[in-house]
Amino acid sequence: MQREEKQLEASLDALLSQVADLKNSLGSFICKLENEYGRLTWPSVLDSFALLSGQLNTLNKVLKHEKTPLFRNQVIIPLVLSPDRDEDLMRQTEGRVPVFSHEVVPDHLRTKPDPEVEEQEKQLTTDAARIGADAAQKQIQSLNKMCSNLLEKISKEERESESGGLRPNKQTFNPTDTNALVAAVAFGKGLSNWRPSGSSGPGQPGQPGAGTILAGTSGLQQVQMAGAPSQQQPMLSGVQMAQAGQPGKMPSGIKTNIKSASMHPYQRFVSRMEKEATAVKRQELTTGQSSSC
Repeated sequence: MQREEKQLEASLDALLSQVADLKNSLGSFICKLENEYGRLTWPSVLDSFALLSGQLNTLNKVLKHEKTPLFRNQVIIPLVLSPDRDEDLMRQTEGRVPVFSHEVVPDHLRTKPDPEVEEQEKQLTTDAARIGADAAQKQIQSLNKMCSNLLEKISKEERESESGGLRPNKQTFNPTDTNALVAAVAFGKGLSNWRPSGSSGPGQPGQPGAGTILAGTSGLQQVQMAGAPSQQQPMLSGVQMAQAGQPGKMPSGIKTNIKSASMHPYQRFVSRMEKEATAVKRQELTTGQSSSC
C-alpha cells in the first residue's frame, strides 16, 4: 500500500512538473502575441508552436508510461467546504481559487461534461448512427474530391505566382520617347520656331532667334532694339495679304496681332521681351527728339 502511494506521489510530481513547464511556455507565447505582435515573425511563431507540441507529447508519454498509475481510478472527495478565504489554497492555485465552497467544487471536480454539451454529443452520435455505410462512403468521397480540387487550385496559384516572379516584367514605355518629351516640355528642345504670319515671334526674318536672346542680358537689349522697327512690317503685310484674298471687302488699315491659342510658353516669353524692347526704343526716340528741339 505504501509503495503504491509513493508511486502515485512520484507520478503526480512528474505530472505537475510537466504541466508547469507547459503553463510557462503558454504564458510566454501569449505575452509575446500581446506585446510583440508588431515585430513578431512567422519563424518565431513556428518555434513557439514546436515547443508547445513537444511539451504536450512529453506529457502524453508521462501519462502513458507503464509505471504511471491510472489516475482515472483515483477518486477525489472534498472533505471540507468553507466560504472563507483559504490562503494555502490561494498559494497553491496562484490566486485563481480563493475559496473552496459549494459554488466552485462542481466546476473543479467535474468528471463529466456539462449537461448541454453531453446532450449535443449524444445527438451527434445518434445522427451518425442513422447514416448508412454507402451514404457515409459517398460523403467521404465527395469531401475528398473537394479537398483535392482545393489543393490543386492552391498549388496552381503557387506555381503561377512563382513563374510570374521569375519572368521579367514587360516594359510598357520607350525611354527615348520619354526623354524627348521631357526635354521638349522643360527646355523646348526640338520644337519649331515657326509661327503664323499675323503674329510676332523669333522665327520671322529680321528678328532675333532663341540663341541670340538667351546669350545674355546686354546682348538681349541690343539685338531686340535693332530688330524692333522691322516688327510692324511683317504684321501689316500679313494682314494685307489676308484681306487681299477676300474679294468684295475693303482692306482695313487696322493692325491686328493674331496669337495662337496653343502658343508655347517660350514663344510668349520672346514676344513679351520684344514688346519691352520696342517700348524702350520708342522712349529713347522720344527722348532724343525732345532734346534736339
